This record gives sequence, C-alpha cells and structure tokens, in this order.
Amino acid sequence: MSAEMPRPAGEAIAPMVVATSLAGLPGIRHAFFTREGGVSGGVYASLNGGTGSRDNPDHVRENRARMAAAVGVAPERLITAYQIHSADVVIAERPWPADARPQADAIVTRVAGLAIGVTTADCGPVLLADPKARVVAAAHAGWRGALTGVIRATIAAMERLGAERTRIAAAIGPMIRQPSYEVGPDVIARFRAADLNNERFFAPAARDGHAMFDLAGYIAARLDRAGIDRIADVGLCTYADPRFFSYRRATHRGEPDYGRHINVIALAE
Repeated sequence: MSAEMPRPAGEAIAPMVVATSLAGLPGIRHAFFTREGGVSGGVYASLNGGTGSRDNPDHVRENRARMAAAVGVAPERLITAYQIHSADVVIAERPWPADARPQADAIVTRVAGLAIGVTTADCGPVLLADPKARVVAAAHAGWRGALTGVIRATIAAMERLGAERTRIAAAIGPMIRQPSYEVGPDVIARFRAADLNNERFFAPAARDGHAMFDLAGYIAARLDRAGIDRIADVGLCTYADPRFFSYRRATHRGEPDYGRHINVIALAE
C-alpha cells in the first residue's frame, strides 16, 4: 500500500515513501522520509532531521532543507513540535522558530505552503487530510500517545478547522512492527485496563510476562473507531529495515545516539 519515490539523479532530493490513501488527493503533498539522501555521517547517516540529536546542527538544517524542498516549501516553512508523548495538539497558523517549538504531539493546519511534520525513530507517524476543507494534520503516536488519545484529539482539532471525518484520509507510516516490538508487563497492564479488547494487539513473547505489541494495528483500530474509512498503512518496520532510523535498534547495538525521521504533510499553494 505504499510507493517509493526514488532520488532523481544529480538532485539533492530526499527519497521518501508515500501512501496510497493520500497520494492522489488534490492539493495535498506528503512524505514519510527514509534515512537516505542527506549529509549526516556515522550513526546519523544520512538524512537525520532530529534537532534533539547530537548530530552537527548544520547537517540537520541541510537535511531538513532537503526534505522541505521535496514537498515544495522553503526550509523555514517545514515545522515540527517539541514532542512529549502526549495527546496534545497544536494548530499552526504560521511558521515558528526552531527554538520556540510548542510542546505537542500533533500539528494541524489549513495554511497553504506550510509543511507540518512529526519526528519518529520507531513511534508511529500518522498523516491525515481533508482535501475539500483543505485541512491537514501530522500526529506522533507512540504507545503512550496512542493509548491516551492523540488520534482522537487530532481529528477533533481538524474538525474545529472545518474538516469532516467522513472525508478525512489517513496514512500510517513506517514504525516498529509487532515482530520487533517487545513490551513489558507495565505496558500490557495499561492497555488491558483501558479496554479488555486490547488483548488482540499482543502476541506471546519469549520472555515471561512480556508480549509483542502491534502498535500499527492499534493505531489503525483507533482511526477506524474515530470513523475514518480511508486508511493506508505503508507496512514498513523501522527496526527491521536498515533504510530507517530505530531507537530500539540503536539501543540494542549500544550506539551512542540515533537519527530521527521527519514525516510531513502540506497543502499546496
């Protein structure tokens, strides 16, 4: 349910994955970027967009500029928030300085030419659009945000700007997938306490008391429960696929830090 857009020869355009649910929508541009096509080195090679990483800031700025160009906006018009694993949503009406990012885990806008994004390195990026109302959103859904309602809150914020959920299309991007995502008893208990039906998202793990969690499946279920009918999942795993950054893989390898992806959606001007 995904298509990869290769880097054109001789051009500094970052490779990206697109979702079928959004690719054909008029006036909508989106991208789930891989780690390829940037200027960073070492553990950050090469398209690291994480301002919170310990990468060379000049490299991060250049990488983000390449991503901005790929979706047709100026570098200063690609914005992300300071993510805190919450269900908090912010509405963007103009670009904000990199050092004054609001704390939130989803961004919604109806401003043309403003690319909004979320950073990930295993968590679930979700991009949403209502092309008729010209409202778009980007949500960061790790297990905490997904459980506490970031999807529901993002859709509600879109509706406040004129979107209708019956028209909203959603795309679930690259994230850690169930075969690679072992969680402990504390996570399992929180999901069971929220809804006993959440048991279906856990599979047995090798370690007693642990389970393999289907984060993508849970996100898809939350979108479906919210009344979103048009959903595509690109089906890619950040842990298993070396084209992506992965916090968990970096931790297992004992690496000192890790890069971050940017997942972006914008309204064409």
